Amino acid sequence: MTRTIAAIDPGRTGAIAILSERGDLIEVLDMPTNPVTVSGKIRHIVSAPLLATMLRAHDPAEIWLERVGVRPGEGAVGAFAFGRGVGAIEGVVAYLGKPLSLVTPSEWKKATRTPADKGGARARAMQLFPTCADLFKRVKDDGRAEAALIGVFACRSDR
Repeated sequence: MTRTIAAIDPGRTGAIAILSERGDLIEVLDMPTNPVTVSGKIRHIVSAPLLATMLRAHDPAEIWLERVGVRPGEGAVGAFAFGRGVGAIEGVVAYLGKPLSLVTPSEWKKATRTPADKGGARARAMQLFPTCADLFKRVKDDGRAEAALIGVFACRSDR
């Protein structure tokens, strides 16, 4: 059986990339979310049960997660929801008993020669995975691209 790595770009528009330890892209999954009402608005939060099911199906040997912080200009409600999602991801990984490694955006982008902008991440993912380029073609596929590139970093890492 092929040893796999899961790489996660957190957030409601994030994604999970499953790669072989050689760096072959096996699958990219959009972040599973559930709608909830907050202050009269519908928001989508990470679904821990669905995420656990997705990860369990691939049984990755290790999981890599983008280390994130407060984003400039983000409101309190959005920041809280984002942090809650990251906590849900960390909780699922702990529940599954998998090793978790964190990597900063600047670290994986430098190592994979990825431009800082979201479009640059999509273009770089299309370069590295040309047979899977359709997964990254839409503007909203930046989370997929970033998850795949975090996976590339993980496969090349000696940590």
